[in-house]
Amino acid sequence: MASIRTQKEMRQRAPVWLIMLLFANLVIMALSAREPLTQQRMVRGWSQALAAPVQSATSKVSGASSGLISQIINFRSTAVTNEQLRAQLATTELELRNAREAALENERLRGLLNLKEKTSYEQVNARLIARDASVWFNTVTIDHGSSSGVGINMPVVTPEGIVGRVIAVSPWTAQVMLITDEKAAAGAIVGQLGESGAMGSVRGLGTSGLVEMRYVSGLQKVEVGDYILTTGQDDIYPPGLNVGEVVEVHHGSATQTHQIHIRPSARLDQLKEVAVLLYRPPQRPAPDQTLPNVDKAKVATEK
Repeated sequence: MASIRTQKEMRQRAPVWLIMLLFANLVIMALSAREPLTQQRMVRGWSQALAAPVQSATSKVSGASSGLISQIINFRSTAVTNEQLRAQLATTELELRNAREAALENERLRGLLNLKEKTSYEQVNARLIARDASVWFNTVTIDHGSSSGVGINMPVVTPEGIVGRVIAVSPWTAQVMLITDEKAAAGAIVGQLGESGAMGSVRGLGTSGLVEMRYVSGLQKVEVGDYILTTGQDDIYPPGLNVGEVVEVHHGSATQTHQIHIRPSARLDQLKEVAVLLYRPPQRPAPDQTLPNVDKAKVATEK
């Protein structure tokens, strides 16, 4: 019975073994088969053909990944370079701004030195250190005071024109009232002193940045663009200093004075350095008291 069962099982498995043998023979033939021209094993070509799509896809993915990583690295490098260029540009702009400011400061200081030659007065060059915003910038503080010879009512000027007068001093600072202040005033003339009869006084108009010239006879010729000089009659400013330029005139008449508005020549809103003139007005001679005595003696003699 056992032998019969074994023969039966072998007959049942014979087709399977036959198929396996045929498949093995096919595999051996495939492995040993060669192309007629190149004598290359055909299995290699088949394997390359099967692997080609996978290799192509892998190559594309690898190339894309490599390109993406390269772009990220390039972007980061570009960003770092841009930041460095921005920093260099900011530094260069700051250096250029400082150089321009230094050049402007040298020009202003050179103007103050030339001013001494023009006015022939001793002067103290000073810098602005504060503005009083409570009165609309009509007073400023400078960094020189009584220890430098600065005194009350001394005129403060720039090469362009008058700025104002000293109203308070300490040993190391002084306060200056600008000519645009409503309480400021100065004797002035339209045109050159001795060549014009259009004399009057100027006073500030407060916040407008202009000054007004009053008491000029309506018979005197005054036009927009005329320049205004100090006369020295106020015992503060020496004669011949530039006040400003006429920007508006309401002409008067024989019985009414002109209304004249002047733009100060000194750029009061951009003040940085000024000069305090160590100027004291000349003493005016006292009225002659001897004449009445002479008259009395003459009368006594005649009697």
